[in-house]
Amino acid sequence: MWVRRCILRKVLLQRQFHAATAVVPLLEDLQRRGFVQDITRHDSVLGNALESKKQTIYAGVDPTAKSLHIGHLIPMLVLLHFQIHGHRVMPLIGGATGRLGDPSGRLVERQLADIKQVDNNADNLTASIQSFFNRALVYASSRLSLDQDIHARLSVVNNLEWHQPVTLLEFLHKVGAHVRINTMLNRESVSARLSSQQGLSFTEFTYQLLQAYDFYHLNKHFGCTIQVGGSDQWGNIVAGLELIGKLGDPLTSKRPLANEAFGITTPLLTTSSGEKFGKSAGNAVWLNPTLTSVFDFYQYFLKVTDADVGKYLRLLTLMPLEEIEELVTKHNAQPEKRLAQSRLAAEVTEMVHTKTGVAQAVARTKLLFGSDYTSLKVEDVIMAFQDDPRLVKATLHDITKTPLSKLAAKYGLVSSNSASRTLISSRGLYLNDKTVKTAQDVIELCDLQDQKIAILRAGKGKILILVVSD
Repeated sequence: MWVRRCILRKVLLQRQFHAATAVVPLLEDLQRRGFVQDITRHDSVLGNALESKKQTIYAGVDPTAKSLHIGHLIPMLVLLHFQIHGHRVMPLIGGATGRLGDPSGRLVERQLADIKQVDNNADNLTASIQSFFNRALVYASSRLSLDQDIHARLSVVNNLEWHQPVTLLEFLHKVGAHVRINTMLNRESVSARLSSQQGLSFTEFTYQLLQAYDFYHLNKHFGCTIQVGGSDQWGNIVAGLELIGKLGDPLTSKRPLANEAFGITTPLLTTSSGEKFGKSAGNAVWLNPTLTSVFDFYQYFLKVTDADVGKYLRLLTLMPLEEIEELVTKHNAQPEKRLAQSRLAAEVTEMVHTKTGVAQAVARTKLLFGSDYTSLKVEDVIMAFQDDPRLVKATLHDITKTPLSKLAAKYGLVSSNSASRTLISSRGLYLNDKTVKTAQDVIELCDLQDQKIAILRAGKGKILILVVSD
């Protein structure tokens, strides 16, 4: 009887486990998270294709800069979801198309790019994309069970490889003969510009042909069946599908469902106030830490509004949707604690800058804006403030024998010794978040965290980190 009860209990636990971990179809998960705006075929057709055979998916990135920025996270994360589910993904760098400029979604023409700059950006973007996926997969592996060959399912390609060898005559003969001017003129990206005062250059007009050829080339040579792009890319994606139909296998219409080609567009991501996602004070937030520091990257997400945080958690993290709902509910009950923003900032920063980056960003945030310094690791504090003049290395004798009033003046926390004494008399100078009582107070050995650092703070905003030099 006891054995029977144990068996029944085990079966019940297994059922509960499988119910809790039931796999949601990939397309449904992407839709629930908010990634999908439009699909070129009915949802069920694409869903069945994804479930019946592993697909190859691509998304393009224009080399207008040398690094990805957080606006690129949406297409890159769509690819990441596909990769995690066993599909092959191909981020495509527009080394050829980037020389011309995509008119989609633009009111005025881009200036023609410097070719050397485009080539340099393309090389840097390749490294940026590979770095993102390497770190994102480490982030994913700590939360999900991943296949051992998952890294092999990523191929970064540059469309200059297949466009550069083709002459204009060859391209017009192969592609131009299959495209109708009326169809091209009716594309939204073209018609909107034609009706504007500036008009549209021939260079921009032909852009859709080049992008269409990209999809055809990837379909023919790599079996790529899905293109992902922003909502402004709908016309270019459809152009690619049409070209595949005309230049592809003559038996295309009879091919199995799993081999058909599709397009997916993602919504334009904006904040609740209507601003374009990814800008901070008008500047892009880059994934490259030399362009946007890890701290500033973390702070961008920490400052997300309550109205946006749930949406960003669904889109920019791999957290289960049910867990996100629970977190948002807790956050709404006590919004002043900013629980959801803290989790969002930690998740996205870990994905892009690893757990070490999170630890350093948290350390810097606590030192600049918070308290509870004792919970911080010394190495995280030192790394977070490397190359920052607010971190000063000094001898143990200097740190422990010099009065705090003089240390504060000596290392620039206050302007002078008299200013330091005035601050102390008004109870505005703090050592490790404790008020300094007299101008003669010194740092004791017990005040040094891990016998290494002490934090001086003037008022609420200014800090000085004293580190015992080796």
